[in-house]
Amino acid sequence: MSKKNIADTRGFVYSTDPDFTFESSNEVQETLLPAQQKLRIRLETKHRGGKAVTLITGFIGKESDLEILSKQLKNFCGTGGSSKDAEIIIQGDQRTKILPWLIKNGYSQAK
Repeated sequence: MSKKNIADTRGFVYSTDPDFTFESSNEVQETLLPAQQKLRIRLETKHRGGKAVTLITGFIGKESDLEILSKQLKNFCGTGGSSKDAEIIIQGDQRTKILPWLIKNGYSQAK
């Protein structure tokens, strides 16, 4: 049995209008230049079994460019990680390595 009204990320749950449909935003956003990116670096341990990860947020652009940046950071730090939903997750506390690398490669830090 299929659902008539599927919830979306904007908070809609139910509609009484039988012809109601969600307008999906399939727009592909262009990747900003590194100098225009406002990236935030933070250490996170919640919901990870006590293990620390370095979380880089604020990336604006295509998923493929996010994957490329993620791979470069993982190779530089010599650790594993992943990227999804405009976030890069690097295993371990790598803040002291990542910040100089981002600055050297033209990225700016959000304040």
